[in-house]
Amino acid sequence: MRAGLLAAVGVAAIAWSGAATAQADAPPQSAAVPAGPVVNLRDALVNTYGTNPTIMAERQSLRQGDESVAIARALGRPRIDTSASLGRDLYTRNLGANGSDFSVSGTASVPIFAGGRIRNSVRAANIRVEAGRADLRATEGDIFTEAVAAYMDVIRDRSIVQLNRNQVRVLDTNLQATRDRFEVGDLTRTDVAQSDARLALARSNLSFVEGRLRASEENFMRVIGAAAGDLQPPNPLPTLPGTPDQATQIALGNNADLASIAAQARAAGFEVRVAQGARLPTISATTTTVHRDSLGTANNGFPPGTFADSTTSTGIGLSLSWPLYQGGAAGARVRQARAFEGQLLETAVAVERGVVSTTRGSFAAYRAAQEAIESNEIAVAANQLALEGTRAEQTVGTRNVLDVLNAEQELLNSQVLLVTARRDAYVAGFQLLNAMGQAEAEDLNLDGGPLYDPQVNYNRYSGSWSDWDDGPRPAPVSTRTAPPGSNSPVTQPPQ
Repeated sequence: MRAGLLAAVGVAAIAWSGAATAQADAPPQSAAVPAGPVVNLRDALVNTYGTNPTIMAERQSLRQGDESVAIARALGRPRIDTSASLGRDLYTRNLGANGSDFSVSGTASVPIFAGGRIRNSVRAANIRVEAGRADLRATEGDIFTEAVAAYMDVIRDRSIVQLNRNQVRVLDTNLQATRDRFEVGDLTRTDVAQSDARLALARSNLSFVEGRLRASEENFMRVIGAAAGDLQPPNPLPTLPGTPDQATQIALGNNADLASIAAQARAAGFEVRVAQGARLPTISATTTTVHRDSLGTANNGFPPGTFADSTTSTGIGLSLSWPLYQGGAAGARVRQARAFEGQLLETAVAVERGVVSTTRGSFAAYRAAQEAIESNEIAVAANQLALEGTRAEQTVGTRNVLDVLNAEQELLNSQVLLVTARRDAYVAGFQLLNAMGQAEAEDLNLDGGPLYDPQVNYNRYSGSWSDWDDGPRPAPVSTRTAPPGSNSPVTQPPQ
């Protein structure tokens, strides 16, 4: 379904070009210096994909899931243990008693039958890896949506700041003209006071929107990891579904949150079988070798050669363990596992409800914003015409200063609403793409480098037999936005 939809919307969800290839899971490199200023949305998403700490943390979480597969598989592999002891008798009254003793033993065992616990544990771990990969996709989509919102917020707030600055300049000019006309007796002190008050209010609004712009730029830095440069308008969104039902059907088939919770519920079903297997016997094949050496003291009190100074014995066998009664714990664990499975099944319904609600809500918000854009474009054109007419009528005495001030304010209000509606429409459209599972890295065709491939780490470690392969030492990959040279616990190297 995803491939067909991508073709229908023009291959990529945002119509950005670039090759999406698999990234080798190389050891992470620390990136302490943010990238240069971002100027377009594609660069913003590329920078977010490569440096956002939430995405980086989710990748590490997925690697933890890969290791759970290796741990589950290890339960079915041979186990080798060794032990050694060294002792000396301090006092004995028996002739021939050993004065010293050294022994070393080794035991190897391999499970033959474990009631299905090992097989089902491996199955559960693999399915949880699927859930983890779906969680990574969902996190990417959510962070990309947050990045798009941050990008559009800066564009919106910069436009609003510019509109308010223009308004302050216009009102300042109006005030000067009103004072000049008051000096010659053409206008009253009331007209001057009205112009002065409106200019003061415009300056107050300008300070407010400038503060909001600074907050938006800081949020941009937080999410994207780089400063906002001279941002360009984003490319248009692809053609979205025509009805909320169509969007909902796509979301139910592609949403990563749904895929994750469904996989978790399947894994919980295998955990029920693991708990049931605890009531069945465990059969293992074992071999044991023991070497004992009396260190030359075996014949104390006897002629030499009476007793052997060292002995070695080797044996093989089968061991069977069958817990016939566990005080009710076995049944309790099965019921506990089933209750957890039931919890996840109910949670899956809740997640599905949320996906349906989010999809329909985003669809409605997108349509409403599109309609608002059309209405506000008409309003801006009409208010521009009305302002020109009001100014002309003021010159012939049919309009007063307050009428002109009100017309200027109405034009500003409609311009701000238009800018806001354009931002809201783009963000709602991208949120709809995310709800439909089409705002992930592979859908955006980001060409800032190869995409992260979780299969690489899985193939490398999930089947590992080594007890001594610790993997690379982790180091932060995400960029920091703290000022250079700042002292923070984050700057301390891990111990």
